[in-house]
Amino acid sequence: MADSVYKVVELIGSSSESWEKAARAAVAQAAKSLRDLRIAEIKELDLQLDDDGAVVAYRAKVRVSFRYHGDED
Repeated sequence: MADSVYKVVELIGSSSESWEKAARAAVAQAAKSLRDLRIAEIKELDLQLDDDGAVVAYRAKVRVSFRYHGDED
């Protein structure tokens, strides 16, 4: 196996339904512009609330790693 280098980006996905859907949204968006995704790690979960304290959105902070290709690929 050849040596590899990976880069990590942090994204925040949101959903009105669940943290799982919020995380999936972040990964799905990353997959549109990044190639060779490897690992998605949930770093933080939080809720967006309205003025009355009701849940408006579930948010997931996700770190996604992907293989770094540089100029040679």
